[in-house]
Amino acid sequence: MGKEKKYPRAIYNWPEDERPRERLLKFGADKLSDAELLAILLRVGSSGKSAVDMARELMNEFGNFRTIDSKSFAELKRKGLGIAKIAQIKAAIEIGKRFLKEKSLTKIKVKTSKDIVDYFIPYLRDMKKEIFKAVLLDGKNKIIKDVTISEGTLTKSIVHPREVIKEAIAESASALVLIHNHPSGEPQPSQDDIEITNRMVAACELVGIRILDHIIIGDNNYFSFFNEGLIKEE
Repeated sequence: MGKEKKYPRAIYNWPEDERPRERLLKFGADKLSDAELLAILLRVGSSGKSAVDMARELMNEFGNFRTIDSKSFAELKRKGLGIAKIAQIKAAIEIGKRFLKEKSLTKIKVKTSKDIVDYFIPYLRDMKKEIFKAVLLDGKNKIIKDVTISEGTLTKSIVHPREVIKEAIAESASALVLIHNHPSGEPQPSQDDIEITNRMVAACELVGIRILDHIIIGDNNYFSFFNEGLIKEE
């Protein structure tokens, strides 16, 4: 008879210095590898694999947390993950994105298009549908809040200036930046994007609200209407 296949040892049987959770407590989260951090989220393995084995397989398959986050529940289930484990991973990544967003809010003043891009790119670059937002700014160009104006393919009938103006007036915004994503990953504006921008600028001028820029997020790149001279500085 052939040798019987041995299952890997459960993590709780490992020496303490090798267990991800104990290593985190002893050395700090920043000293752990991506696979070790993911293993802590998974907590336990399945199908004869430890949590670390599963985490390593996922990182080898997808390469990074961004790619994992972009996968659907169905795609991750096919990799042997249960609903609870997938929910834990998705929740942890979302916490990370919200932390980055909160950190960006500490900026004293929005000075360039990149300030806005850094704030939103973790959220928008991997979205499967177009999300159109207005970022409302006070008189010193500090971010007041952002509001979602529409979700789905942008058309002139869906994205209407009155929705943006209503939100801006309600928050006493002095200026705003429009931003949306292109799920294709290519940030170059379409003709609809250009027409929507021109309508927004004209409508907001009538009520004394400045549109500083319209930014389109692609796959780790972006297009700025202001940088390209399509929105003029007042």
